[in-house]
Parts: sequence; structure tokens; C-alpha cells
Amino acid sequence: METSFEEELEKSGHIVYTNVGISMLPLLRENRDVMLIEKKEFKCYDAVLFRRPCVTGRGHYIVHRILRINKDGSCWIVGDNLVQGEIVQREDIVGTLTGVYRNGKLIKFDDLGYRLYVAFWCRPWPLRFLILRLRNFLRRVLSKIKRIIKKVGLIK
Repeated sequence: METSFEEELEKSGHIVYTNVGISMLPLLRENRDVMLIEKKEFKCYDAVLFRRPCVTGRGHYIVHRILRINKDGSCWIVGDNLVQGEIVQREDIVGTLTGVYRNGKLIKFDDLGYRLYVAFWCRPWPLRFLILRLRNFLRRVLSKIKRIIKKVGLIK
């Protein structure tokens, strides 16, 4: 019998699960890192598991970061590798990411390295927006240059 994440959190207090997708890069690597999610109160800059409501079923579970908690309790949430965010209601947040297992080693989110990551990558979100846009632009330009060089025959 399949249980929902909410049921599992109620039963055991935590979930250990792999992620799918690239929206939380570089924090979470797809199908390689294992997330530790616990049922605990969240705050600004926490990564949380939430359920995006869906008309056709139970919805999709997603892990993104809270960048702002509004006065009405709703949260502005954005993936670490994304530039667009969304508003999520407090009741749709299922759990809080408290650590990541990478190469068999637990990275706790109270470690200095993680706190520096949040301070320099997550907090300056408008700057991150510009950095990601510049990165994507450079990738497109370099890809075009590579295609031109291949067409001319300088590389294979």
C-alpha cells in the first residue's frame, strides 16, 4: 500500500527520499543526493517540501526554498536553480529539508558550509537571477560557436 508523504511524516517523523529534477541545483543533484525531510516549523530561507495542488489528482510534491513569508502566512518559494517563483499556502507545506546525504555522508543544514551557501546564493536572489540569465546566455553563445566551428571542420 502506498502512503503519502504526509502520512509517512505523521508516522515516523521524517522522510528519506531522492529528488528528481534540477530546480534545486547545486544543493540537490538529481537521482544522486538523498534528502532528509522532517516535520518541523519552517522559516525564511528553509528548503521545504510542498504539495502543488492539481485538478486531476493529489498533486505533485516539490522541494523549493522559502524566500519570503507574507503577513497572511503564504510563502514566496523559488527553486535554487530557478528565477521564477510562486506563492504557496502554509497548509500546502508538508515538511522541512533538514539535511542531504551526499556520497554517503550527511550534510546537516546547520553546518557552516550550508549557511555560507544560503548567504551567498539564496539570500541575494535578484543577483542570482542576473547570474543565471548570464550563464544561460553564455551557454547559448558558446553552443552556437561550437556548431559553427564543427561546420567549418576545425573540430569533430
